[in-house]
Amino acid sequence: MLGLPESPHTPNEFETSNVTIGLWHPESDGEEFQPNTAGVALRVPDVHAAIQELGAKGAEIIGVQDSGVCHMGFVKDTEGNVLILHKRYTPHG
Repeated sequence: MLGLPESPHTPNEFETSNVTIGLWHPESDGEEFQPNTAGVALRVPDVHAAIQELGAKGAEIIGVQDSGVCHMGFVKDTEGNVLILHKRYTPHG
């Protein structure tokens, strides 16, 4: 859904230039699944386009916010996990 590049080395992992995201199926370890409602932030080139694209793929759009340094779009994936899509528009200071 997000178009992240899959790891060529490890199943269920996605690699970006500076972070690896691993997926885990808690039920296979006897744990109950609970969605991450705190959110994981991912940088995107266009927040509005990204949330619209994810909404069209079944994600629930929560809203868009301007923090004063970046635009942020909040969505819930089909499992109930919150994703924060952001684009910083002011330089790091």
